[in-house]
Amino acid sequence: MDNLTPILSPEDIEGIVTRLADRISADYRGRSLVVIGILKGAFIFLSDLVRHLRIPVEIDFMGASSYADGSCSSGRVMLTKPPGIDIRGKDVLVVEDIIDTGQTLVSLGDCLKALGPRSVRTCAFIDKRERRETSVSIDYAGYPVESGFLVGYGLDYAEKYRQLPGIFEVKLTPNEDKP
Repeated sequence: MDNLTPILSPEDIEGIVTRLADRISADYRGRSLVVIGILKGAFIFLSDLVRHLRIPVEIDFMGASSYADGSCSSGRVMLTKPPGIDIRGKDVLVVEDIIDTGQTLVSLGDCLKALGPRSVRTCAFIDKRERRETSVSIDYAGYPVESGFLVGYGLDYAEKYRQLPGIFEVKLTPNEDKP
């Protein structure tokens, strides 16, 4: 793991999650919420986030992918699992591990809005702006970064590193797209 540089410790992450949960709980006070985690990356963040919420929630997952095995987005978003809960007339919070190009969030938002929810908002642990290709609204952003390929806390590189308790930047060598 010599190619990993620490960015956020588990303690840093705990503080960010707590602050996000406090804001979401205040904004949805007196209402219930459907929280939809985007697989696979958001599962750890979603788990921590919902345990800190002080409002009633239903939890579901959607699957989407735009990376395959590489470090760069393919530009095509594939829906791999639709939501399983009827969200018609309900408030929905989409929970993402990271917003990078913004394409996945736009595609998922369009899909969800077609199902007739009362509202759709987004929460992302990492707001990465380096490769943003489209304007996206992130209602609850945990940690902004400008650049770098990040892993840990659910974030992966080719399905590796998700289990790390912190966030790390993968250092790539010149002319290499693999750690």
